[in-house]
Amino acid sequence: MLDRLSIGVLLYPHFQALDVFGPLDALNILSEEHPLTLSLIACTLDPMCTSSGPFTQLILPTHTFGTAPPLDVLLVPGGPGARAADMQPAVDFIASVYPSLQYLISVCTGAPLVARTGLVDGMRATTNKRAWEWVIEQRPQVKWVARARWVVDRKWWSSSGVSAGLDVAFAWIGHVWGQEVAEEVSVKMEYTRWKESTRDPFADVYGLGRKSSEEVRARECDGQGTVEKS
Repeated sequence: MLDRLSIGVLLYPHFQALDVFGPLDALNILSEEHPLTLSLIACTLDPMCTSSGPFTQLILPTHTFGTAPPLDVLLVPGGPGARAADMQPAVDFIASVYPSLQYLISVCTGAPLVARTGLVDGMRATTNKRAWEWVIEQRPQVKWVARARWVVDRKWWSSSGVSAGLDVAFAWIGHVWGQEVAEEVSVKMEYTRWKESTRDPFADVYGLGRKSSEEVRARECDGQGTVEKS
């Protein structure tokens, strides 16, 4: 049996709600049978708001960057706030905990926050396809994969946009606790899992399909890392 995993969620103003609450709902159900601890971590203990419009929600952090406990897993969401000019403290926090993490899971435009640490250069990752050009400009040294719902490279699990956070969460649950457990949680949520990590229709929607195919062939040739296939 696994020890109790310590899971942290990075929060900041104007994060994308589903990037956080989708994976957390799966983890809530998982924790009924498998012990987990949760820390909600932000630059301050002030409430952090979702989205950037007038219809928003607030969530209270439990820890600041300076008081966060040791973590096994860190979830980094995306959202409009990921583009803010004052995100360097969040990037620095990711960099400070990355070496000791067992897993780092990024959703949507949370990926460039991870990339900006400089600790994942040469690794493969994916992100929100609508924000593709902006993301790759943030850190071209990362091997960005367009045709992927999620990508796994060593400890970094990265997903495409928004709803893909649920898919990478279930893939990760299956990796850690087994596919039977992942399926049981998804059935309890009445959620139909997306199980093909290398298939993302939104790459075609945003005209990234050809570039993606070239990247996949290049990765197969250089033999670096693994894109997880379910």
